[in-house]
Amino acid sequence: MASGSSTTNLPKAHIGNIAIKSKPSSEKTASLWKTLEEYPLDAFKLDHRLANDSISILKTGLCDFRLARDCRWPWLILVPQRADITEIFELTPLDQVMLTFETELASTALKKVTGATKINVAAIGNIVRQLHVHVVARFEGDPNWPDPIWGYGKAEAYEDAKRDQFIETMREALSS
Repeated sequence: MASGSSTTNLPKAHIGNIAIKSKPSSEKTASLWKTLEEYPLDAFKLDHRLANDSISILKTGLCDFRLARDCRWPWLILVPQRADITEIFELTPLDQVMLTFETELASTALKKVTGATKINVAAIGNIVRQLHVHVVARFEGDPNWPDPIWGYGKAEAYEDAKRDQFIETMREALSS
C-alpha cells in the first residue's frame, strides 16, 4: 500500500480469532472475500441448552470454557466458538490442534485444582449437536463412580459463594 493509505474501508477476514484487512489482489482472492462476506466466521451462537446448563468462565483463542451448573462433579465444558460445527473433524486442522491444546489446558488445570482421581474427556453431542467437549473431574466414591455421569440423578446447583470461588480458582489455574 502507498504511504498514508488506510485499510479502514477494506473488508475483514478472520484467521482463527484474528481479524485482517487487505485488498483483494486477483479475481480468485476477490471471490474468497465474497465468500467470507456471505458466510462470516463470526456467526457463532451458543446453543441455548449449553447457555442454560453452564456459566462462561474464560474465553481463549478457540473455546469458551464453561462451568457446568452441577456441583456433583467439577465439570468444564469447552465450546469451540465456530458456527455450525458438530464434529471435531469439521474443524480446520489449526482449530483441531487448538482444541487439543485447550482440552489439555482444561484437564491439567482441573486436575491441579481438584486433585481428581481421573479426568474424563468426551465429545458426544447426541442431544446437543453443537460441538462441545466435556472435561470432568472424577473421584472414587463420587456420585455414580465409576459409571458415566450422563443421565445420573438430578443436577445439583452450586451455592453462589462456592461457585464463585471455584470459578476464580479455575481462572487462576487456567491462566498460569
